[in-house]
Amino acid sequence: MSLTSYRCDSSWLSDQANDIGIDRIGVAEAIPVPEHETDRYEHWLSSGGNAAMEYLERYPDIRQDPRRLLDGARSVISCAVSYYHTERQPDGIPVIASYAHGDDYHEVVRELLETLASRIRLTYGGETRVCVDTAPIRERYWAVASGVGFRGRSGLVIVPGLGTYCFLAEIITTVPFRPTGMLSVSECDRCGMCVSKCPGHAINPDGTINASRCLSYLTIEHRGDMPEGFSTGGRLYGCDTCQAVCPHNRDIALSRHKRFSLRPAYNSLTPERIESLTPEEYASIFRHSAIRRARLSGLRRNLRHL
Repeated sequence: MSLTSYRCDSSWLSDQANDIGIDRIGVAEAIPVPEHETDRYEHWLSSGGNAAMEYLERYPDIRQDPRRLLDGARSVISCAVSYYHTERQPDGIPVIASYAHGDDYHEVVRELLETLASRIRLTYGGETRVCVDTAPIRERYWAVASGVGFRGRSGLVIVPGLGTYCFLAEIITTVPFRPTGMLSVSECDRCGMCVSKCPGHAINPDGTINASRCLSYLTIEHRGDMPEGFSTGGRLYGCDTCQAVCPHNRDIALSRHKRFSLRPAYNSLTPERIESLTPEEYASIFRHSAIRRARLSGLRRNLRHL
């Protein structure tokens, strides 16, 4: 694609995104994912790195080419929204990962991106598709390819100034925005803190994750009984250890979105309280929360392994 074929400079997108509450954006041309990246992903799947998350194996053709998600797509706009806050649950309360402290990010982030997508259509025409962790798209690849961040050894994307406490999402559009380019830093300094401190020893040397050993996977995605002798180390839902020890998460900006703040009700979720919850109380406490993915039965199972 020649530079003369771009209809819009991406600085307009940055201004609009900042106005809406999207913390960082980058643009990449909507072309197939490079073969070496596809091979790396397929090797991870073939090695069983995805554990029982079979949905990660579906639609390989779409994961490889975003144009299959939107006919005529020209640009992939990668967006990062910070959820970082410093609130923590009281001692003695089973720990919930910070990304799930507030409202479901699928809803909050989608609202933000739909607003930006609407402005794109109004200003430049064309079509858009918003993807928030539901479409088969390689989110972390596109975040790196568009310069939103760089890859950490933990497998997470590190966004300068925001760290890893970010939700990633995309807008695919037929509007040919000017690509922003990758960052000059391509990976973290490989200090090894995330590897050595991971409670499940789930981080592989190549930066991929063995999900079957990851506490986030086991407490959220895994169905059925836990492995024999398994302990969550006091965690009820998810795990933030690799983020908590990462040097890139020091002195980062707080989230602008109060909807990601810690819900007061979570501060009184003792094991006894969780065990006594009725289905109606569970639905009320976790309304519009990502925690509902684990179900009440899953939370009670996790309690048995604190």
